[in-house]
Amino acid sequence: MTTNQEQQAIKKSSSQEDEIDLIALSKDLWVGRKTIIKWVLGGILIGLFIALLSPKEFTVTSTMVPQSAQSGSGSMGGLSSLAAMAGVNLPTGSGGESLSPMVYPKIVQSAPFLLELMDTPFQMEEASQPISLYTYYTEYKKPGVLGAIKKYTIGLPGVILKAIRKSSEEIGTGDTDSLLRLSPEQYQVAKALREKVILNINDKEGTIALSVSLHNPRLTAQVANKAQQMLQHYITTYRIQKAQEQLGFVQARYEEKKAEFMGIQDKLALFRDRNKNVSSAIAQTEEQRLQSEYNMAFSVYSELAKQLEQAQIKVKEDTPVLTIIEPVQVPLEKSSPNRPMILIIWTFLGGIIGVSTIFGKQFLATIRQRWQEEDMTEELQTKS
Repeated sequence: MTTNQEQQAIKKSSSQEDEIDLIALSKDLWVGRKTIIKWVLGGILIGLFIALLSPKEFTVTSTMVPQSAQSGSGSMGGLSSLAAMAGVNLPTGSGGESLSPMVYPKIVQSAPFLLELMDTPFQMEEASQPISLYTYYTEYKKPGVLGAIKKYTIGLPGVILKAIRKSSEEIGTGDTDSLLRLSPEQYQVAKALREKVILNINDKEGTIALSVSLHNPRLTAQVANKAQQMLQHYITTYRIQKAQEQLGFVQARYEEKKAEFMGIQDKLALFRDRNKNVSSAIAQTEEQRLQSEYNMAFSVYSELAKQLEQAQIKVKEDTPVLTIIEPVQVPLEKSSPNRPMILIIWTFLGGIIGVSTIFGKQFLATIRQRWQEEDMTEELQTKS
């Protein structure tokens, strides 16, 4: 068993070794300070280069709350009471499948949504008349310095492949099927818009936030406002599609039975006018037959009128509404680039690379020394 003095001696020796290691590390950093300074200055220059040449972007965010007529049970209860007074019985259940707000981001990122958005004309500073986003991205937008460097360095293989595909598409024949097919230009514009138009869902607060980021503040607000209107239209179309189809079917049957009822009604009235003073059995039988047809037609017609009213109320009931809490506003300040943060990050990276370079050289030197020592040991063993 070790005594207290021995334990204290061990602790003292270990603390001295730690102090020696820290002093050695500090000495190594001091000796290699020029390397660290060079890398830090290089990081500062790269950070300045990126910060100054990065294009400006403005962000618009609109906050909404998804609602539908079904969410207000009190209003639907009153509507059911009024409908019952008119002889229409509304179902108490929800009926169709509900469209979850979780699907809304998928709608915004879908190809039909992006195609409609890119084909919408907007007022831009680059043109004297409204142009579409597709026209802007394909004809007016010029890649910045960073974009050009990236395109012809890292993205050079993609540029070559794109040129090859374009030439092969010009040689090949086009398909005549009805599948949705995007051109390479449309695909690139849609890809860019997927990064610019984003819909986020806040589960805790029950809100959705539509964010649009573009190079011009007024254009950003225009695109955000249009995307908001399109989102309302798309979710309404998807949500009431089944109810709308049912309404169309009932409307068509209603118009048919209405025309049939009015025809029988006119026929019965005409028969009665012509046979006011006739009391023969044949005339009475014919009148009874026409009256039965009239009653049957009226019964079907009145029932379809009730179903038509139900279908119309169902469409109104299922129609979702996006209540806007934070409307679209023209931004006054840019959202990116954050130049001070870019400069700090690259300065920090330069310092890390500089320190890693010093320790890496020492590690390699240690490995080389051990390697040589092992070679010398093997040679001595061979000679002996």
